[in-house]
Amino acid sequence: MMKLAKLDIQAVRVPLQKPIPSGRMTIYSADALLVSLITNDGLVGEGMVFVLNGHRLAILRETILSLEPLLTGMDLEMGGAIWAKMWSDIGFLGHRGLATVAMSAIDMALWDLRGKKAGLNVSRLLGSCREHMPIYRSGGLRLSQSIDELQAEASDILGQGFKALKMSLGNASIQEDVKRVRAVREVLGYHIALMSDCNQSFSVNQAIRLGRELEEYQLAWIEEPIPYHNHAGEAAIALALDTPIASGENEFTRLGMMEMLRQGSADILMPDLQRMGGPTELIKVAHAAELMNISVAPHLFSEMSLALGAAMPNAIYVEYMPWFSPLYTESLELDQAGNVPVSSKPGWGFSFSQEAIAKYKYE
Repeated sequence: MMKLAKLDIQAVRVPLQKPIPSGRMTIYSADALLVSLITNDGLVGEGMVFVLNGHRLAILRETILSLEPLLTGMDLEMGGAIWAKMWSDIGFLGHRGLATVAMSAIDMALWDLRGKKAGLNVSRLLGSCREHMPIYRSGGLRLSQSIDELQAEASDILGQGFKALKMSLGNASIQEDVKRVRAVREVLGYHIALMSDCNQSFSVNQAIRLGRELEEYQLAWIEEPIPYHNHAGEAAIALALDTPIASGENEFTRLGMMEMLRQGSADILMPDLQRMGGPTELIKVAHAAELMNISVAPHLFSEMSLALGAAMPNAIYVEYMPWFSPLYTESLELDQAGNVPVSSKPGWGFSFSQEAIAKYKYE
């Protein structure tokens, strides 16, 4: 029986190379809790959750620690039972928000442990569908950049070998957004996939008008055009446009995702690993989407989403945001087609770098 000997949490702050202004805040750092479950036989399972600019990181840490007693005496290979136990325990405060994020960290580490115990990558543990996953570059091509800067960065991303990339939209002027998409397309051509993220900037009517103007540029998707909780509005936009609508990164667990699937809110569902309550719930949501012929593109957490996406027949992309890459010993490598080979190492296939933790650790 694999039992818990110790739960360890290390807090790190990873400063961004350049601050990112958004509609809600300017992002200066991504601050993460690196959670390790250490077993009685010396195996270590790793998970990670994060906040922006350090906000409420200490509260999240205490919430994770509050779940530790639930693991006492449990067989850590019984991940389903542990997940159900945590889900029940947080019910009084609700299944959305901080408590769900806390249980995600533990669930991630449990999946890493089970893979390591079995000597299998999580993708193989689940029953892998593919050995390579398409990946897109995220986090660049921001609204704050000029058109010249957009074109220069798009060219640089192409030079790194990416075959898909995402840009931000959300200007007050629809024509300004169209002009910026046109400028990036001039650099990319039409053999490179271009996604857009509106960061919930528009009304339903504005989003439909913008989407119609952008049809000729053959975007792979338009992401979160309106406030994420307006699922009926998303469904109206999806019905009106040929370009696929992607959404879901801000929703929590099956409770939010099933509502989106029922209403037809997205052509592409984007479950976020820490808002899902961890891999256990994300896998269920991906299978539910598959039953309804909906694609998935997991949000962030590239090093873990890679293994999960490889085991999902309906996963079309993994997102690469470079914020947390410095924390890992291993790195994601692109092949000639712009895909990433799925690791054959047990567990997630990626492990935290102790040198990086020492560099970024909170004092």
